[in-house]
Amino acid sequence: MTGASKSLLPDGSGPRFDWVWNVYNATHSALVFAICFGAVWLLLRKPVLEMLGWALHILIDIFTHTGMFAIRFLWPLSPVHVNGTPWERPWLLALNYAVLASAYLVLWRRRGRASAA
Repeated sequence: MTGASKSLLPDGSGPRFDWVWNVYNATHSALVFAICFGAVWLLLRKPVLEMLGWALHILIDIFTHTGMFAIRFLWPLSPVHVNGTPWERPWLLALNYAVLASAYLVLWRRRGRASAA
């Protein structure tokens, strides 16, 4: 059901999930992000900075996805993509966990200082 295969069953029968790739491409497109960010900015008359998490997600995914999951960041205008380094590489996985642990440690320490004040 994730779209990694074209159907639910190994023999190719069953429901088809080709539409999932369009959703995947749209949610990982810098152009789609820019249009949505701009539309929300116009609608609310101020930029919603929390949406930048989506842009950061796209940026990270450009360099950390490969093969059939490589990000077409200019979709639908161009199929250009980068064959990045897969998350399964031990050094990248370790780096990811180290950054997450560091971020949680910083947040935990700030929370401790704020409650002590």
